[in-house]
Amino acid sequence: MCPVSDHTPVLIGVGQAAERPTDPDYRALSPVALAVEAAQRALADAGAADEIAPWIDVVAAIRQFEISTPGAKPPFGASNNFPRSVAHRVGADPARAILEITGGQGPQRLVGEFCAAIAAGEAETVLLVGSEAMSTVLHLSAKGETPDWSETVEGELEDRGYGLEGMFTPTLIKHRVRGAIPCYALFENARRGRLGESREAYAQDMGALFEPFTKVAAANPFAAAPIARTAAELIAVNERNRVVADPFTRMLVARDQVNQAAAVLLTSAGRARHLGVPRERWVFLHGQGDGNELTPMERPDLSKSPAAIDAAKLALDLAGKSAADIGLFDLYSCFPIAVFNILDGLGLSPADPRGFTLTGGLPYFGGAGNNYSMHAIAEAVSALRARPGAFGFIGANGGMLSKYSAGVYSTEPADWSDPAARRAKLPTPPEPGLEVDAAEGSARLETYTITAEKAGEVVIAIGRLDESGKRFAANQVEGDAETLAAAKSRDPLGRAIRVHTDAEDRNRFEFAD
Repeated sequence: MCPVSDHTPVLIGVGQAAERPTDPDYRALSPVALAVEAAQRALADAGAADEIAPWIDVVAAIRQFEISTPGAKPPFGASNNFPRSVAHRVGADPARAILEITGGQGPQRLVGEFCAAIAAGEAETVLLVGSEAMSTVLHLSAKGETPDWSETVEGELEDRGYGLEGMFTPTLIKHRVRGAIPCYALFENARRGRLGESREAYAQDMGALFEPFTKVAAANPFAAAPIARTAAELIAVNERNRVVADPFTRMLVARDQVNQAAAVLLTSAGRARHLGVPRERWVFLHGQGDGNELTPMERPDLSKSPAAIDAAKLALDLAGKSAADIGLFDLYSCFPIAVFNILDGLGLSPADPRGFTLTGGLPYFGGAGNNYSMHAIAEAVSALRARPGAFGFIGANGGMLSKYSAGVYSTEPADWSDPAARRAKLPTPPEPGLEVDAAEGSARLETYTITAEKAGEVVIAIGRLDESGKRFAANQVEGDAETLAAAKSRDPLGRAIRVHTDAEDRNRFEFAD
């Protein structure tokens, strides 16, 4: 093997933990307890657990979903300093404790950040960790049980905030786009429109994309839903697989009812040698690209996220590789569009025999909150150790296709003498000023979804005004069964519509053709 400089960052340990309420040994672990198990396994995976923990000088933690928005209150309480709660239990007393911003890009972004910090001598040994116990919260709440998971830990905490900027706009929220499912459904239908496919044909595409993911999940002991399914099963609408937002059935979207944790241990090559970490455990980050997208309503094409594609290409370029050189992939798969976007951008076929998940994907392995890609990185490290010299690609997505971090890994050494040559962030382009809050007149429907609410089904339309080309969000008039029926019976994409702003400042539309 080539000589490796003492300052070169290396991944030396990974660990995962999971439990299901149906498991015979189910313990109903808290997020801290799950994270500790994953961290202990990462230390053990490095082959020198007792010696490593005291050397950890940074613990960076992924924010749980239940504390990812302002004002959120964990139902069973939580640690006031999650990273230090985990650190103390594994025998570490880090100088820095960090709580990362919201978003699934976090795990990969942190790997790049701390590889660069290690290369620059600003950190020595870093533990990255995250966990979710959402399934246990629901399970115990249904039984009327309320354990106390709160704890107070002394020590500094670098809380980086929520980082929610750019995900939604007031006009989207006002027109019922208040979460990931309807927003991604808008993107998905926009892609169908760009491809000119029928609803039926596109549903088959989504099922075919995710069928292989279910097979990987079925073989993964950490998966929340380890069941292999056919493409037909994934898209069949029935009582167990209802439509959650056109075009998504329940089996095509991320599964958030999980109890999962993962951890990654980084250090310098010099420290790894000092601690006696076997060379065959080392994995190197060869390139990392980060990018932030425009707010959804300002994107020129709602069927694409150019920032994600550019971040993926940047990671490959910094690694000196092309997509053809990659032996294994894990693409963030909260919804089909998140995978399709990268495949389209890199010129890859959904049927590529290399596959695009190492875990089983978010709908089947589990959408472990903001921490999913920590599991993907853990799987990549293990897989690459078994295939010395191969290269792996991790694509981590956050928000509404808002933030993307991509990394390229290998057991082959990487030269980190110039950290800027291995990790870079793309500039966010200026917003073109497409969005308008109030809309009047004739327009064309750009994309849509139909969602079910307590008061009935709602059509969410994104349109472009004929006169100005400006983009707006709208719903049908409340109680307008005719427009709802027309949206179901005939494909709404590209149709002429009329829009007006009502007395409550909401845009209302009806079909004009």
